[in-house]
Amino acid sequence: MPARGPQATARKAVAFFLTTLALAFAGSAQAQTPGTAPAAPAPAVAAAAAPAAAPARVALCAACHGADGNSALANSPSLAGQPKVFLENTLILIREGLRQIPAMQGLLNGVSDAEIVALADHFNRQAARPQGTARDDGAFKRGEAIASRALCGTCHLPNYAGQQQMPRLAAQREDYLVQSMREFRDNKAQGRDTMMNGVLRGFSDRDIADMAHYFAQLR
Repeated sequence: MPARGPQATARKAVAFFLTTLALAFAGSAQAQTPGTAPAAPAPAVAAAAAPAAAPARVALCAACHGADGNSALANSPSLAGQPKVFLENTLILIREGLRQIPAMQGLLNGVSDAEIVALADHFNRQAARPQGTARDDGAFKRGEAIASRALCGTCHLPNYAGQQQMPRLAAQREDYLVQSMREFRDNKAQGRDTMMNGVLRGFSDRDIADMAHYFAQLR
């Protein structure tokens, strides 16, 4: 019987995601009537510029996440450079009570969708900076190898800058990454993408620590 290690589990989870995506595209192609030309695309509509985030809202976020979105507070994530869709989704989940974060309790009550879009746009535009922790070459190389075998770059992009609803891992706080990945592994990441539970199942604390160190050192 083949061995079932954490990397094998991760590959299965990512393979399932890619297969589902491929089937969705295939179904869309088959739905078109044979011999007919594809429907003309709808005229492009220029996207309206996102409104500027209110300074008071930004200042409130800065208390924990840093004035420029680069957090200096333990276990508080950096928001700088995160994909706009990821930030919007996360803020809405918190506002609606679907993702419980004690420190955020009540802070988004009454915040409109337009304000959330503006906040997401503001922090997306900020430059992410590594936290300046000393690099451990051994942990960095181990983390790089583990992340490669786990196919983390498939969803988070090869440079780990994230995309759409997939968060940026590069330059994120190391302690927050450790905490977050352990929650996924232990099935305690309430209100977040459950696919990551399967991806990280079987990873040891050291595997997670090495990956967190690797991601945190990236720019």
